[in-house]
Amino acid sequence: QVQLVESGGGLVQAGGSLRLSCAASGSTISLYTMGWFRQAPGKEREFVAVIMRSGGLTRHADSVRGRFTVSRDNAKNTAYLQMNSLKPEDTAVYYCAAFRGLSTSDNANDYNYWGQGTQVTVSS
Repeated sequence: QVQLVESGGGLVQAGGSLRLSCAASGSTISLYTMGWFRQAPGKEREFVAVIMRSGGLTRHADSVRGRFTVSRDNAKNTAYLQMNSLKPEDTAVYYCAAFRGLSTSDNANDYNYWGQGTQVTVSS
């Protein structure tokens, strides 16, 4: 069992940046693939980015590629999502998630553990 807590969300103007953090406890995140998802009001939860256990393999959704970067610091038991050039359409609750695996996944159903979410609001 691993517990995940997101932080770093907030209000930002279009073009600005935020860095989200996902702090894990109960287990070392080196055993987990770490993913980021987001959900806007009235919409389904969508994949944002994922990073493999060692950090050597990452994938990003088409909508954020080139603007967002997922990373992790296993020594700190923390994953990150650096968000640059934010757009109003990035507004959503952002969730950190994890599963025990050796590959990446963009399917929310593959993830066993979820944080509570952190709100990101981008104004135009």
